[in-house]
Amino acid sequence: MAVRLRADHVRVRVPATSANLGPGFDALGLALGLHDELEVRALGGPGVRVEVTGEGAGQVPDDESHLVVRALRVALDHVGAPQAGLHLICRNRIPHGRGLGSSAAAVVAGLVAARALVSEPGVLDDDVVLDLATGMEGHPDNAAPALLGGATVAWTQDGPAGAPSVVRAAALAVHPDVVPVAIVPSVHLSTRTARGVLPTTVPHTDAAFQASRAALLVEALGRRPDLLLPATQDRLHQEYRRAVMPDSLALVDALRARGVAAVVSGAGPTVLVLARRTGAAPDGTVTTDADDAVDAAFGGAMTGWRILPLPVDVTGAQASALG
Repeated sequence: MAVRLRADHVRVRVPATSANLGPGFDALGLALGLHDELEVRALGGPGVRVEVTGEGAGQVPDDESHLVVRALRVALDHVGAPQAGLHLICRNRIPHGRGLGSSAAAVVAGLVAARALVSEPGVLDDDVVLDLATGMEGHPDNAAPALLGGATVAWTQDGPAGAPSVVRAAALAVHPDVVPVAIVPSVHLSTRTARGVLPTTVPHTDAAFQASRAALLVEALGRRPDLLLPATQDRLHQEYRRAVMPDSLALVDALRARGVAAVVSGAGPTVLVLARRTGAAPDGTVTTDADDAVDAAFGGAMTGWRILPLPVDVTGAQASALG
C-alpha cells in the first residue's frame, strides 16, 4: 500500500492521561483536560527542525530522535507514504516524567499528525494508530485514552490465524460527578525506574483481589462514584513502588485515610484523586469531597507540589489541516 501526502501543514492537540487508576494496571486509563499542542509542516527539502516551548523545553531532542518525529515517521512508513523534511513546533503543558502520559501524548500526536497529512486517512484509523502507539510505548494504557478521550480499557487479543496479536480499546462511561485532581510533585521519575521495582510474580490472592477491584472500578466510574474508594484499592504495583516514590505513597495513604479515592497516576510520582463533585463555590469553582482532605494532608504547606483540578477530556487527540 502506498499513499501520498495531501496536506503540508497540520495542527494537533492531545491530552494528558492517567493510567492504571489504582487496580487497572496496564489496562485502564483516563484522559485529562491538560493538553500539548503542536504544528507539523512538511518541507520540500530534507532535514528536521524542532521548536519546543513549555514542558521539556531545552531537554527533549530537537532532531529526528524527537518522539513526535519518530512516531510520525513510523506512521508514514506503515502506509507507504513519502517521508519529508519536517518543521515541528511543540507547545507543551503536560509535565514530563510525572506519570501523566507525556510520552504517550507525543507518540499519539505524531501518529495522528501523519493521519492528517496523508491522502487516505482511513489507512491510519484508530485501531491502527493504537497498535502502532503500543508498539512504540510497550503498553496501551496511556495511548488509548490519549487517542480516544474519556476513560478506556485496553487489551491485546489474538489476530486471525497466523497473524500477530492486535491491541484494542473500548470506551468506559465516566459519571459527571467524578472530578479528577492531579497532585503533581516537582520531582521526576522515569517509567523504567518505576517498572523496575515490580516483582515478576504476585500471590494468587492479590491477583484475585485486583480483578475484583478493577471490575468494581468500571461500575464506580460510570454509575456509582460512592464506590470509588474501595474500587481504587490496589495490591499489584503501588506498594512495590513505595521505595522509589515515598512521598507520593505517603500522600496516597493520608488521603485514603480521610476517605478520598487517591492513587498513583501511572508510573508516578503524581498522585491522582478521583474526587466527587459536591457543589460550586461563589466564584464558580467546583467543590469536591476531597478539598478538605487535601488541605489537611498538606497542612497548608504546598512546597514542591501543584494541585491541578482537571476535567475529563472527552475528545482525545484532534488533528486538522492548516492553510
